[in-house]
Amino acid sequence: MQRRHLPVALAATTIAPAALAQTVVNDASLNVAAFALTALPGETSLLFEAEGPKGRIRVAHREAAPIFVGSVVKTFILAAYLLAVEQGRLSLTEQLPVNDDVRSPVSPVLGNLTGTASAVVALEAMITHSDNTGTDMALRRVGPDVVRSLIASRQLAGTRIPDSTRIMVSALAGAPPGTDLGWAGIQALDNGAPMPSPRKPLNDVSTMASTGQDMVAWYDYVLSGRLFAKPETLATFKRIQSMATSMPEIAPPDIIAYGKGGSITWVDSQALAAAGQMVAGPVRATFSFGVNWTGDDASMARTAGIAVDQFRILLARALAVLA
Repeated sequence: MQRRHLPVALAATTIAPAALAQTVVNDASLNVAAFALTALPGETSLLFEAEGPKGRIRVAHREAAPIFVGSVVKTFILAAYLLAVEQGRLSLTEQLPVNDDVRSPVSPVLGNLTGTASAVVALEAMITHSDNTGTDMALRRVGPDVVRSLIASRQLAGTRIPDSTRIMVSALAGAPPGTDLGWAGIQALDNGAPMPSPRKPLNDVSTMASTGQDMVAWYDYVLSGRLFAKPETLATFKRIQSMATSMPEIAPPDIIAYGKGGSITWVDSQALAAAGQMVAGPVRATFSFGVNWTGDDASMARTAGIAVDQFRILLARALAVLA
């Protein structure tokens, strides 16, 4: 996202490698990759837990620290919606309105459309392409408080979601708490309207935040089949989460990963994050990484390049030493 556009989310501090990795299976390349991730400029958070036939690996750094993770939290919206479908309260085939009442920036699938789209299309757009109009369509229909109740039921105290992505952008632009500037107001911001008191992405008014502990606990729980009552609901959750474009970027070739990435470029604030689980035969690696930093727009590409490369190494080495 650009300076006046919404989040889609990773974080960093320099530490000694010996303090970083807690491993039963030790691997120099894995430790170097983990250290490179946590040494990125800014505030980082990393939790990586993997297990396989040859042992287990745990790498932790500021895993309890809340950071801005952007669209990573859309996994909770997907799960809450699928739970409502499973319980007969909602339907995946229901047509949801697509119009200026719900339109939000950074919507490559639904942003320029007007009419209706099925709930499953909105959910797929939300996860696959981080479409924020699809997100707000789903969030409005299931209800943000329902999503928050699901988060609270898992005691994920470090995780926060906004009432809508558009309300969050309004808050980032300095609007009073709970204010929706509307689609016209968001367009005005995009065209250079002044923002007297813009907020940081991680703030106390409206944000998308989580911790490494929360995200790893969440994916371990939901992907183990303990959330949904019906196998077909879990299958739908896995199918949609595997469609996130960030997962093939970090997973080793031909390995499936379920998860979500996110990012934001807002004024001089940058954030990048990813969380999920890699499954490779008997090896499972559940992970959460985030970095929040201050920098110009060009720093996003540099930081993302390093993060993607090193995270791919981390996952590949875990697979190599544990299989």
